[in-house]
Formats: sequence, structure tokens, C-alpha cells
Amino acid sequence: MPEPSYRDALFTTPLDEVASFSFDEQVVQCFPDMIRRSVPGYGQIIGMIGVVAKRFVPEGGHIHDLGCSLGACTLAICQQLPPEAFTLDAIDLSPAMIARARDTLASHHPMHRVQLREGDIRYIDYAPSDMIVLNFTLQFLPPEERDAVIARLAEALKPGGVLVLSEKVRFDNEDAERLLFDLHHDFKRANGYSDMEISQKRSALEDVMITDSISTHIDRLERAGLVSVTPWFQHLNFASLLAFKPEAA
Repeated sequence: MPEPSYRDALFTTPLDEVASFSFDEQVVQCFPDMIRRSVPGYGQIIGMIGVVAKRFVPEGGHIHDLGCSLGACTLAICQQLPPEAFTLDAIDLSPAMIARARDTLASHHPMHRVQLREGDIRYIDYAPSDMIVLNFTLQFLPPEERDAVIARLAEALKPGGVLVLSEKVRFDNEDAERLLFDLHHDFKRANGYSDMEISQKRSALEDVMITDSISTHIDRLERAGLVSVTPWFQHLNFASLLAFKPEAA
């Protein structure tokens, strides 16, 4: 059975020096609670990724879930598609995340053809894919490497294939950026985080997670040759986009 999850209390104690955020065993233990209380709309995004897979992945199709963390997107896809309908590679850089995801998938969907493995999405070889999911993953890569990653993923997509990109985003308009920044902190306070926890986590993420604007994401996807780039979800400063590989002529 999967190990239990705990309440996020990582930053409840004042720290003299806040270390950079890392997806280690401590984070794995409380990750579901952390996401629920920190990322508005996360559950809706996860649920719809399964629905998108059901609509766009053909029989026998292949899917990549990149930066899969505990496997929530993979689980949502397995809930929508039967075991024989597709194959899926779920990849994450964190050994602790992969270990927990493997236990969860084995418990809930043992018959689905899912391969979970540790790896750096910048350097792995990609099988031709009908769907690629980047759910809050690109934001943790160095900004100067993001164009190359998206270009490689666009190349791996089959004609008609879909890429799902979910990210925390920033806004070029300073008033909008400040408003949604403040409202996101209000969201966290409403979910039980203290001002100290919010401040210390922000410090931990400062050099680890660097956000782009929605327009920057759209430009990057289009430069990679993807089309019909559509922001389909936004809740405060969290958004998700769909982008498609053009059909073969």
C-alpha cells in the first residue's frame, strides 16, 4: 500500500538560513497536502488531463508524463483509459517521487502499461508520442534551456499529438502581477499557512522556480512548430495550455 501523506509543516519553524527547495523525502511525505493548499485549481487541471487523453490519444497511443512527481497525471489518465489502450512513460528527477509513484500505480492501476523511471527530461530520448504532459515542470528548468526542451518535445510528438503545459505564471502588467501575487498569498493563508511559512517557502523557491508569462509560453510553443496554442485554464497565477503538432500534409 502507498505510504501515508502528512500535513505540510516544512516551514513552520523559523530558519536562520532557508535552503533551496528540493523534492526530497520530506517533501514527498507532505506533497499532496502542499499542492492542495498552495496551487489553486490543481485538482481541476489533473482531472482534465485525463479527459484530454481520452479525447486525443488514439488506440495504442503513447504518452509521456514529464516531471510526474507522485503520478497524479498518470493516475488521471489511467482512470480515463483502459489498460490496453495506451502505453505511458512517467519520468521524474527525484528518486523519492518515483518510488512513491510506483507504489501508488501498483496499488491502483496494476494492469496499465506504465513505466516509471528516474531521469532528467533535458537529456532522455523520447519515443514518438501522441500526448506529452508537462505539469508544473518547465518552471524548474533553467530559463535558457526551456526553448530546447520544448523543441525536442515538439519533435517527439506525432502529427496531431497534443502537449499539455501547466505552469505558475507571471504577468507583464505590474498591477495584474501584484494583484494575483497578493491573492495567491491570501489563498495560502485561507488554507492555513502562516506569513512566516509563506515567506520562507518563497525564499526556498526563489532561485529554483523562475516563472514565465503566458505570452512567453505561447511564443515558445509556436517557435517549436506547435499550433492551436490555447490557454484553457487559469486560476490566479496558475495556468495550463494545450498545443498541437500539425497534422501531416
